[in-house]
This record gives sequence, structure tokens and C-alpha cells, in this order.
Amino acid sequence: MATAGLRLDGVTVRFDANGDDEPVIAVDGITHEIGEHRFVSIVGPSGCGKSTLLNVVAGLQRPTSGTVEIDGARVTGPDRRTGMVFQEDSTLPWKTVTENIVFGMRVLGVPKKERAARARAMVELVGLQGFESAYPSMLSGGMRQRVALARTLAQRPSVLLMDEPFAALDQQTRLLLGAEVRRIWGRTQQTVLFVTHDMSEALLMSQQVWVMSYRPGRIIDVIDVDLPDDRDAGVVSTPRFNELRNRMWESLQKEAMRGFIAESA
Repeated sequence: MATAGLRLDGVTVRFDANGDDEPVIAVDGITHEIGEHRFVSIVGPSGCGKSTLLNVVAGLQRPTSGTVEIDGARVTGPDRRTGMVFQEDSTLPWKTVTENIVFGMRVLGVPKKERAARARAMVELVGLQGFESAYPSMLSGGMRQRVALARTLAQRPSVLLMDEPFAALDQQTRLLLGAEVRRIWGRTQQTVLFVTHDMSEALLMSQQVWVMSYRPGRIIDVIDVDLPDDRDAGVVSTPRFNELRNRMWESLQKEAMRGFIAESA
């Protein structure tokens, strides 16, 4: 699969309010880069603009100002170079695992023979062998998210965007599936931008974590995750993991309280 570098240059998103209310600045002047085949997570309090920023990268939301570039080419609208995995269960209940994986490729016009080959490869990659003919109702929540991931990967995006894809899962499943996604990323050679509320999840999966402030959303800390490349869920019990998590919480605590007070007002 192709890889891509991602560049955000002064990205700001403002939503105009009705009446006399002040406009809402969801994202404010974000300038950062992600190199090829890098895994970066974004954490921040609710309402800080994480998902908005992801939508801008995907071309689903136009920035009020600033630009996004993938591999040097500007994003101006929905872009086939990006693939998105959402929080909600996005599997089609009337289609089997294989049919779900094939669906996106059919929309893109991938030839039938190639669709079948890619689907088989993705089933193996995400560990769903033996479930090719199963329907989503027969699968656990974690398995359905594997199907959604496989469908997105089969389209061969250069940049993979993941918007809290494990939020509906229990903590044990999240940690195990997070380690699995990291293994898959190591094989697919993609650039990944992953949004999560879970600090442990961010550290388990990422090479770098961006911490966002409450509105207006800005990057207030960048944490390089110097944990072993071959980490698994067991790394959460190590002293270094806890040191990094404590640093993240120090950056987040004030912003989370600010967001809590604002949302409760």
C-alpha cells in the first residue's frame, strides 16, 4: 500500500452561531506534520474538536482557514487517499463479512477479480478466517469493528483515519484490539491518525500523541511514545507507560475540567 505524509497548516474551523451568539471556534490554527508510515493519536476532552479535525483531513469538512496536504497534494474535498473507520457500527447487517469488505471496493470501481483477492487478504489480515460467510448479527462488537477496518483497508487508502473506533467496547477488548490494530499497521505501511478519549489506548498504539485543549481546540502537548515497537497489552503495567500516562493527564486535567464546567453550564 502507498504511504503518505500529512501536513496541517494553520487549520481553523469556525461554526457560525444563530442570532446573537458568538461563533464557535472548534479548531484553532493547528499546524503539524505526520511523516510517512507514522501512527499518531489525538486525545482531548469532549467537544475539543478532535472529530472535526479528522473530518477536515478526510475532506468531509472544509476548514475556515488553513490547508491540509497529503503527500504534497492539497485536500479540497472527499479524498480517496483517506479511509475512515468510525465509532458507530458501520457494518451492513444484510451482508456477510466478505460482502461487507467488498462493498467499498465496488463503489470505487475495483474489478471483480481484484475485489475477491483483496477481500481474502483482508480477512486473513484482521483475523476473521472462518467467518467469511457470517452476518454481523453473528459477530461480537470487536469482530464487527474488524470487518469495518478490513473494508477500509481493502480500499487501500494512503492515510487511515480512525474516530474512536473502539469506544463501544469493554476495556479488555479495547486493549487487545488496539494491539491488533498496531500489528496490522505494521504490515500495511500506512499513515494513521487515531482519535480516542482513552489515554492508555493512545499510548498502547501510537508513536506520538497530540493532546488537544478544550475549545478552541489547539495542540497543547506533543508526546513522543518511546515504548518498544513490539509492544502488546502487557506494556500498560510498566513504569515507563505510567510515566507517559501521568504526563498526558497533567496536560489534560485542566482542559477536561474546563470542558466539564462549560458543558454543565
